Amino acid sequence: MSMIELSVNRRPVRIAAEPRTNLADFVRDKLDLTGTHLGCEHGVCGACTVLVDGVPARSCITYAVACEGADITTIEGLDEDGVTTELRAAFTREHALQCGYCTPGMLVSARDLVLRLPDADERAIRVGLSGNLCRCTGYVGIVRAVQSVIEARRARDIAPEPDGGRKMLGPVGSGRSVHRGADGVGPAHEQSPSEAASSVSAIADFIPATVLAEHFTVAHPPERVFAMFDDIAAVAACLPGASLRGPPTPARVEGAIRVKMGPIAATFQGAARVERNVADMSGRIVGIGNDRRSRSSTQGEIRYRLVPAGQGTRVDLSIGYTLTGMLAQVGRPGLVRDLAARLIAEFAGNLDRRLSGAPANAVPAELNGMALVLGSLRAQFARWLGREAG
Repeated sequence: MSMIELSVNRRPVRIAAEPRTNLADFVRDKLDLTGTHLGCEHGVCGACTVLVDGVPARSCITYAVACEGADITTIEGLDEDGVTTELRAAFTREHALQCGYCTPGMLVSARDLVLRLPDADERAIRVGLSGNLCRCTGYVGIVRAVQSVIEARRARDIAPEPDGGRKMLGPVGSGRSVHRGADGVGPAHEQSPSEAASSVSAIADFIPATVLAEHFTVAHPPERVFAMFDDIAAVAACLPGASLRGPPTPARVEGAIRVKMGPIAATFQGAARVERNVADMSGRIVGIGNDRRSRSSTQGEIRYRLVPAGQGTRVDLSIGYTLTGMLAQVGRPGLVRDLAARLIAEFAGNLDRRLSGAPANAVPAELNGMALVLGSLRAQFARWLGREAG
């Protein structure tokens, strides 16, 4: 038996349970919260859906001991929730329930859609509810009920919440590590940017796992571009998602870069050192950073060399990096190569505008990887059409 401490419907709970006990059995048998229904017990039908740290989760395939320190909300805990109250009324009005066995899980999932979706798009609602099976209604009334609540809330100027209020990367419930230590005992505070940067004590040389070669050209002489690269703050201002923490020096630059890929968001806090060689107008930036929420770490190295190109300058780049942790799963070389090419194109455009004295475009607060990927696909499709037309 293991002693579990967690919050259920805003009430602290400390109860012993077998390690094999799933969360659905835990709330039903230990806490008499029988509104959570068990159907397939394989995570398919969605009848057992509850909220774990505010995110819908299948309680039949979630171990109770894995929720140590988490905030659990069952259908009973949504009695006074405004969105759920509206959904209950809409389900009754649109005849969206018959036997009612799937309804608790359906309401939890529908509530998440009402919070997230910008408008009452029928296809998006059907896709969002595809993990909740109903053997009675045929879904028409359910979809109409969810549509009506979304339309009513948007008509009252209640805006959707980006990602449904999700703030953590990883499986549902992983956000509890911000509030508790890794061993589940005692509180743990989230690092501030200064603490995260100071935890990167040594910026050592390393051998990158992946190296990419890129280049771009700007219509300015090498001397001026090289002088611009000496202004670290100005360079950071040209890079989407980058920000500095405090005044930079060549020996140590502390900052962060925020990356977003669909629902995945990460902020790497870290530090770097800058090297420059005036003789051949080259330089190197070596950095290291951590994203606490995803427990991911990265080491990066950027080598650059400026080469005269007519009246302008060609900037040759060698980008090396090593990524470990959860984000390494999405750090595929092909994807990273496309992202790097698009990111460098944006950086080059911002740099050229700054050197020209033209008004700079607003640099996004985060590097939106999905937007860059879509832009890359559009460019590739345009090139393909051009070849076919030729």
